[in-house]
Amino acid sequence: MNPTPREVTYTDELLADGTVYRRYADGRQEWRTRTADGRVEWRDEHGRHGVDEPLGPKLVKRTDDEGYFFYGRENGFGRTLWSDGRLTVNRSKIGGRLGMAVAGLAGAAILGPLIVPPDAMSFADEEALRAMGTGNSGGDGGGGDGGYSPWDDGDGGFDGGDFG
Repeated sequence: MNPTPREVTYTDELLADGTVYRRYADGRQEWRTRTADGRVEWRDEHGRHGVDEPLGPKLVKRTDDEGYFFYGRENGFGRTLWSDGRLTVNRSKIGGRLGMAVAGLAGAAILGPLIVPPDAMSFADEEALRAMGTGNSGGDGGGGDGGYSPWDDGDGGFDGGDFG
């Protein structure tokens, strides 16, 4: 992975039907829906679609409709570092806004270094992480219940995060 990730901010808007509309600063758009099993199904403005699946307490696997996949790791303050070289930052909630402000003032000295996600994992490793569970409670994740939410990027692990 590139040692300097490309940062992309985003904002989320919860729609009346429970779908989340995500707008990225680079112009991309996604509509996201949480499934009963804790995964998030997404589709974008180009008709692509896929699934974000939590793996353990801080990892997510994003798979698209063509079978391409990569991993992301939640790094706190609404920041998710992806194995494709992107750092997504949630500007929708206080953690993301606070994280950006702190990063602007003191950088990694206060926020800590970014922890890189794996480039690849074996099926057995993925299964072991799935078996650990993520503390899903079935809620919307907004109350820090450990749930996986399509609209809330957690500040400390799976605090309702859905990984940018």
